[in-house]
Amino acid sequence: MVLTQLFIMATGFLDTAMAGHYSSVDLAGVSLGGNILWPTFLLLTGTTMALTPIASQMRGGGRGQEVGHQIRQGMWICLVTSTLLIVALLNAAPIYAYAGVEPAAAEIAAAYLEAVAWGIPPVVFYVALRHSSEGLGQTRPPMLIAASVLPLNGFLNYAFIYGEFGFPELGGVGCGWATAIVFWVQFTAMMCVIRLPYFRQTGLFDKFEWPNLRSITSIVRVGAPIGLSIFLEMAVFSVIALLIARIGVEAVAANTIAGNINWLTYVIPMSLGSAASIRVGYHVGAHNLAAARATSATVYKFSIGYALVVSVLLVSLRYVLISVYTTDPAVIDIAATLLLFIAVYQLVDDSQAVTIGALRGYKDTRVPMIYGLIGYWCIALPLGYCLAEGILFPGLAPGVYGYWSGLTVGLAIVATCVGLRLLHISGNSQKVMRLAAT
Repeated sequence: MVLTQLFIMATGFLDTAMAGHYSSVDLAGVSLGGNILWPTFLLLTGTTMALTPIASQMRGGGRGQEVGHQIRQGMWICLVTSTLLIVALLNAAPIYAYAGVEPAAAEIAAAYLEAVAWGIPPVVFYVALRHSSEGLGQTRPPMLIAASVLPLNGFLNYAFIYGEFGFPELGGVGCGWATAIVFWVQFTAMMCVIRLPYFRQTGLFDKFEWPNLRSITSIVRVGAPIGLSIFLEMAVFSVIALLIARIGVEAVAANTIAGNINWLTYVIPMSLGSAASIRVGYHVGAHNLAAARATSATVYKFSIGYALVVSVLLVSLRYVLISVYTTDPAVIDIAATLLLFIAVYQLVDDSQAVTIGALRGYKDTRVPMIYGLIGYWCIALPLGYCLAEGILFPGLAPGVYGYWSGLTVGLAIVATCVGLRLLHISGNSQKVMRLAAT
């Protein structure tokens, strides 16, 4: 699962780095497009992420043959969410205008999203099937798919951005077309995977089913808070990026580079959180609550050690890392300072990632969503804005650094709250079984 996420992040890295070497404006445009795409994407596809703990608990309880019904109902949810996502992407341009984004970057961002929209239906269904596969304990097929499309993404980016091999030169917009094609390839590969024995044993192909309101409600009850939790965290970064866009292209580019490196360091704890959700769910389904608690404790301890190592590496290698993305001195200076912020909050960011993952294994998704709402939107964003604009301390307006200061405080609060929540849930067997019954 770590490798799967690393390969997925690598595709984002290729988009950012290759667009950045084309021009700073294209880098800003692709970044701004991603700031709309990915939070919205994860908000809507997050609902079917419920298939991971649902499948893992059923497998742990010896009810694997019931998973096929859950997957079929998840497909109906995908039909709705993919439609909503396409509509959102095709109507994103007014958001950039309202935010006062530089017109050249806004134009690239809107065109990028229009291109990506062509690949939305297949990737939404692919994501649901991927989470089902992982919930069944089969994490290798999604990893192989993610690995196989990485070189294809790099080739298509190069062809579309620079107009090589007979393709039109589209700059940053070319990343959108490359992404859409890759989405279709991933879906095609998954259509082969679902023919494997472990998928067939779920009864997925036993019959056709119309939407079942009770089953869909059950999936949404667990999955909607997952999507909202991810959205709340990613969207606050996107809103801050839009606010930073008013400062200038250099600030946007630096913020993009710092954010990209931040997500790269986040991949391992996020993946381990996902793995923990599968193991915790399996043990809960088997009524082995001691093993579920031990799994949660193990990944939490690992996240602390990992964060300390990454913090040291970020501080010592920050200029080397930034040089991969850009050679612009103004961008480098800003990004180097932002990496210091990332190094500082690694401890809380990584620990909350694995903690939330473990809580999903218990099907405890609503309360962590509330913590995210408070921490990111009621504390991090207002505090960052007040610091950046000099409202809190008149005469001192640090701009982009103020926003990242607010994020650091918000993340610390969320990490503390979800950590205490996991401690409470994992030690309360009655609560665990009530959540499992939902």
